[in-house]
Amino acid sequence: MSDLLRAPAEIKYAEELDWLESVDDGPKPFSWRLSPKMVRLFILGSERADGLDREIPQKWYGDRSFVERSIVTLASDRGLLLIGDPGTGKSWLAELLSAAISRNSTLVVQGTAGTTEDHIKYSWNVSMVISKGQSRESMIPSPIMTAMETGAIGRFEELTRSTSDVQDALISILSEKYISVPEMDSDNIVFAKPGFSVIATANSRDRGVNDLSSALKRRFNFVRIPVVTNKKSEAEIVRFRTEELLRRHQIELDVPPTLLDVLLQSFADLRASAAAAGSDDEKLESALSSAEQIGVLEDAILHSNFFGERALTARTLASSLVGSLARREPEDLAILNKYLHGVVEPRSKEEGGSWPEFLEGGRDAIATLS
Repeated sequence: MSDLLRAPAEIKYAEELDWLESVDDGPKPFSWRLSPKMVRLFILGSERADGLDREIPQKWYGDRSFVERSIVTLASDRGLLLIGDPGTGKSWLAELLSAAISRNSTLVVQGTAGTTEDHIKYSWNVSMVISKGQSRESMIPSPIMTAMETGAIGRFEELTRSTSDVQDALISILSEKYISVPEMDSDNIVFAKPGFSVIATANSRDRGVNDLSSALKRRFNFVRIPVVTNKKSEAEIVRFRTEELLRRHQIELDVPPTLLDVLLQSFADLRASAAAAGSDDEKLESALSSAEQIGVLEDAILHSNFFGERALTARTLASSLVGSLARREPEDLAILNKYLHGVVEPRSKEEGGSWPEFLEGGRDAIATLS
């Protein structure tokens, strides 16, 4: 695993999954590797009441009901659609579910304007077709077809970014649970094995790009993942991801709790400002999600490690926040400048602490970008 830039969940947590499977005596639907209770425990972490001989850390932070509804859906004959703003952990939850249920989270189709039916059904190895003709040997199965053949979970990222004809092809797969291959005379139907299901994700900000048809909506159970606004939960998410980052880069650098509080409060302030804005021009283009907080902190940590004094400072944090969130010029810079003068400046005078240095770093960053 050490030579992988980013190991999938089933490899990253292989030892943990093996152990859970060895002690799991609960009923398992279809070909599931873990029972529904153990899937939930793997994702949300163990509690003392679970009576396990080892602690299982929490990996996804959100409402327990979202995870339970997702697991129940995958045990039925319906697909699962995780929908929410960017950075709310939809893809990470889908990966964890697939890893726990199938021990394979890599059967993924990425939805784009260029995604075709071939990407969710099959294509052909042209050279083999020329030499041997069309056969199962010369067929290149899609990740979804592979999931069908193995009774595993297939994933479809950003479903609403794919065109209507691709979405229509998915309807038949979810309804009929087979794919016809008319190019072949025999062995021309691929049937789904028990355990096959599809987890799709959709960005709620993409509404109107390629809206789902009512027929496709009926094949999915919807689970809406909100932006995490609870400070305690958000702090846990950021801390969890930051610790992973530090381990991956082998960086020994402390993140002072006071600076984490500054980051969390800044995002809370900016969300409140966006909620009160009268138009999109008065809102940052950023979704201000937990994932974007992690990105700001990652940028600040790496900058401090490589170019600073190997210690995270409020100035560096502010510079990273401005650099990460200022995507439109001059709109976003004006919004951030207003925030610094209207909120951070009074707070730095009243509370002191890290806020004055944060204010100074933010101003310098805006001046550099203006």
